[in-house]
Amino acid sequence: MAIEAKQRVLRLVLVALSGIVLVLVAGVPLLVAETPKISVDEVAEGLTCQCGCGLTIANCNHPNCSFSVPAKEEIEAMINRGLGRETIIASFRAKYGEKILSAPTTQGFNLLAWITPFVMLLGGGGLIVLVLGRWRASDTSQAAAPAVSSTAPSAAEEELRRQLARELRDRT
Repeated sequence: MAIEAKQRVLRLVLVALSGIVLVLVAGVPLLVAETPKISVDEVAEGLTCQCGCGLTIANCNHPNCSFSVPAKEEIEAMINRGLGRETIIASFRAKYGEKILSAPTTQGFNLLAWITPFVMLLGGGGLIVLVLGRWRASDTSQAAAPAVSSTAPSAAEEELRRQLARELRDRT
């Protein structure tokens, strides 16, 4: 009986090892297939063309651009060497400076470029609400003032009404 128990345990171990080997063999191609390979355009979209067009390297509209064409070739060579998007962009940044980036970084002084538009929008919206509130308050106070004075016209108003009535009589 002890031999049968040992054989059962050995079979279970073999089945478990076979299952593990099967999962590993089936999983390796999936892991290789899931590794995304970046394209030249994905990297070039993060870099600004230096020919003066103001577009990204990926979107430069000059067919024989003296900057974007060689830059795309350099990016492709870097991708083929196995470098990632961030490494390639960092390489171009080190070579050409901050002006090569199509969007400012979110560090240091460049953080101001990201925050300022939102602060200005909020400040402008607050200013508009404040001005509209004051206009509305002044409109209601002006609308209330004539209603009070209409019950008791002043002497100047009475004189103007008499003058208007005389002029209308003279015309007819």
